[in-house]
Amino acid sequence: MDRSTHRRLLTLLLSGLLLPCCCAQTTPSNAPTPTPTPASSPSPSPQAQTERLKVRLAGYPRKHNEGRVELFYKGEWGTICDDDFTITNAHVLCRQLGFVSATGWTHSAKYGKGQGKIWLDNVLCSGGEKSIEFCRSRGWGNSDCTHDEDAGIVCKDERIPGFLDSNAHVDENKVEEVRLRPVVATAKKKLPITEGVVEVKYKDGWAQICDVGWTIKNTRVICGMLGFPHERKVNKNFYKLYLERQKNYFYLHSVACTGTEVHLAACPLEFIKPNATSSCSGGMAAVVSCMPGPLFMQNTGMKKKLKISCLQSNNVRLKGGARVGEGRVEVLKNNEWGTVCDDRWNLQSASVVCRELGFGSAKEALTGARMGQGMGPIYMNEVKCVGHERSVWNCPFKNITSEDCQHTEDAGVRCNTPYLGLESTIRLTGGRTRYEGRVEILGSDSNGTQSWGLICGENWTTKEAMVACRQLGLGYANQGLQETWYWDSSNVTEMVMSGVKCTGSEMALSQCQHHKSVSCQKAAAKFSAGVICSETASDLALNAPLVQQTVYIEDRPLHMLYCAAEEDCLSKSAAQANWPYGHRRLLRFSSQIHNIGRADFRPKAGRHSWVWHACHGHYHSMDIFTHYDLLNANGTKVAEGHKASFCLEDTDCYEGVSKRYECANFGDQGITVGCWDLYRHDIDCQWIDITDVKPGNYILQIVINPNYEVAESDFTNNAMKCNCKYDGHRIWLHNCHIGDAFSEEAERRFEKYPGQLNNQIS
Repeated sequence: MDRSTHRRLLTLLLSGLLLPCCCAQTTPSNAPTPTPTPASSPSPSPQAQTERLKVRLAGYPRKHNEGRVELFYKGEWGTICDDDFTITNAHVLCRQLGFVSATGWTHSAKYGKGQGKIWLDNVLCSGGEKSIEFCRSRGWGNSDCTHDEDAGIVCKDERIPGFLDSNAHVDENKVEEVRLRPVVATAKKKLPITEGVVEVKYKDGWAQICDVGWTIKNTRVICGMLGFPHERKVNKNFYKLYLERQKNYFYLHSVACTGTEVHLAACPLEFIKPNATSSCSGGMAAVVSCMPGPLFMQNTGMKKKLKISCLQSNNVRLKGGARVGEGRVEVLKNNEWGTVCDDRWNLQSASVVCRELGFGSAKEALTGARMGQGMGPIYMNEVKCVGHERSVWNCPFKNITSEDCQHTEDAGVRCNTPYLGLESTIRLTGGRTRYEGRVEILGSDSNGTQSWGLICGENWTTKEAMVACRQLGLGYANQGLQETWYWDSSNVTEMVMSGVKCTGSEMALSQCQHHKSVSCQKAAAKFSAGVICSETASDLALNAPLVQQTVYIEDRPLHMLYCAAEEDCLSKSAAQANWPYGHRRLLRFSSQIHNIGRADFRPKAGRHSWVWHACHGHYHSMDIFTHYDLLNANGTKVAEGHKASFCLEDTDCYEGVSKRYECANFGDQGITVGCWDLYRHDIDCQWIDITDVKPGNYILQIVINPNYEVAESDFTNNAMKCNCKYDGHRIWLHNCHIGDAFSEEAERRFEKYPGQLNNQIS
C-alpha cells in the first residue's frame, strides 16, 4: 500500500465512513459473549424485523382490553419482564393495540405465566414511541427474569378512531367459558354437575376438546375452574358409544396443562385449524369427572369420609367475605388464628387455599385487605406455592416481623365455586335499585306448579337478610326489613314462607329453619320481608389487650351515681341501697372499638329518633350497643352491665385516615373504616357492677352490637372474653381475646376451666 492510499483509508476511518461496516461484524463463535447493557442504562431495542412488531393480550383473568403482554418476534411469541415497567410503557403498548391510553399495568404474572422467550427487560419508553420496539431496553432476548415476572397492561376501553393497523394482533383463538355437559338425561338435573363432556364457549354455541394426549392434569384444571377441588378418573368406555353417535364440533386439538393453572386459557393450547380434514383422529371428546368439596356434596356418607381423610382443612379459614368461597385468609398456629401478608400473593398460592377449603381454583388473589383487616398475629409473608401443595402450610414462606407487614396488607381470595342455580329461585321487586326490594322466592305447589311468593316479615332480622343477599349475589345485607308497604306492589301477594330463622352462614334461605306450613299473623303483602343489600359492610372488633391492661376496681360513692342509676347502669340490688350513703363496687376498664371492615359503621336509627339524655348531656343513637357480662364456669351471668351508644365517633384513626364522625353539637355518629371509638375507663357506665359478686374465677365477656342491629361483614369477632380472677379485694384479667381468635380446642378448655387456660395460648 502506497503512502497516499494509506492516508485515504485513515481519513475514511476518522470521518466514520467505515464505522458501520465494523459495527456490523458479528462476534466470532469462539469469542466471549458481550456483557449486556446494565439495567440502569438501557439502549434502544434493535430493529431487526422487516415486518411491524405484532402485539397481543393473553392470559387469565382478562378482558379484551387487558391481559399479559406478548410480542411476536423471530417467529415466536414471548413476554415482557416487569422490571422497571411503568405506566408510560403501558400507554405505548395500548396505543399499539388500538386503544387510546392505558389505565394501569400489572406485575408478577397477574394474568398467568407466559411460555417461551422473555423478549424484553428493563423497558423504558418516553411515551411518544409508535411501538414498544422503539423504546430503550436490554435488547431482544436479553433478560434475567423468569415468567413469574411477566408484565400485563390494562387499557382504557376506548378505541382510537379509524384505527386499522396490522401491528395489532387480534387473538381470535381464546377460551373463556367452560362447562360440563352430562350425557345421561335425568328427569330432574341435579346440581352441581360433576361429570360430563368438556365444552368451551365458541361464538354462539359450544364446542368440544379432542382428548388425544389428554392427562389428569388437564382434568384438574377443568375441575378447579368449575369449583371442584379434586379430580376423579372417568370411565371412557361408558361415553365412547354415546359420543360416536353424536356430531361433535372440535375447537381444541390438544391441551397441555401442568395442573397448577387456574384457568384453561393459561394452559398451552393448540386450536383446530379451520380447514382441517380430521379434527380429532384417534380420539373422542374429552370427558372429565370432578369431586365436589364437603359443602357441595349431596351424599352425607361421602362428606364423613372426606372429613376423616383430612382433605378438609381445619387450620385454614376464610373470614369477612359476603359470598361462599371468598374472604380474608386466616391460618392457625399454636392454637391462635392469624393472617397472611400479601407480598408476592398470587393466583397459585390463592388456589392452594381454595382447594384446601373444598372449593375450586382461585378466581382472584386479593391484596390490600380487600376483605377487611384481621386482628392479632400475621404469620406468613411472601408465600410461594407452586400449585400442587395440599395445604398453604406446605408452601415456602417467610416468617415476618411487625416492620414487614401490617393488617392493611392482609391477603384474601375469591374461589371458583360450583354452579347451584340458587340465584334463580330468589328475586327482589319494588325497590329503587337492584340492591333493594321485597324478597320473592320461587316455590312449587302440590301439583308441582312453580310460582313466586312472599316471605312473612315477622321475626325477619339482619341474619336472614344476610342469607338473602348472599343468595342473590349482592353482597352483604345493609338492612332486613319487616315491612315493605312503601315499595311498589307487584302481582305477587301470596305468602309462601314464614318463621324463617337463619344462623347467617347459609347459602340460601331454603337451608334455614322455617315453618312447615305458612303461618303469618300479618298476611298482607305490605308486611312481607325485604332487604337492602350492599357490596361492602362494616366490621367492629374490640381491642382485647387494652381491656386487660386497663382493668381495676373502684368503690364509687352512691351520691356520684345518680346519673348512672337513671340510665340503668347499676345492678338491681342498687335500688334497695341507702341512697345517697354507701357505695357500689365497679369493675372498670377501657374499651377501644375498631372498624376493620370496608364500610363505615352507622347507627341503624336516623338522628330524628335519637334520644336526648339530659343527665349526661348527650344523644343515644342505639338502645343497646355493648353488653358487659361476668360469667361463672357454667356460663351463667353473675353480674352484667350494658352500654347504650352514648355517642359513636372517631376518637382516633390510623395514619392517612381522616375522622368523619363527631358527636358534639348533634353531629353525625359513626365509626369510619380504619378508625376507632375509645370509651375510657372513667366514663359513666363503662363498668360492671360487681357489688354482689363473691370471690372466685370467672369469665369476663364483652359483646358489641349484640342484637345485630347494624349489619357487619363478620359477627363472629364481636365478642371478647377474658379469664377473670377476683379475690374480694383485687381483680386480674388474662388471656383476653376476640371470641374466634383461638382454635375450637383451646376455646373449649377456656370455657371449661376459667382462670386456668393452658399457657401455650397465653
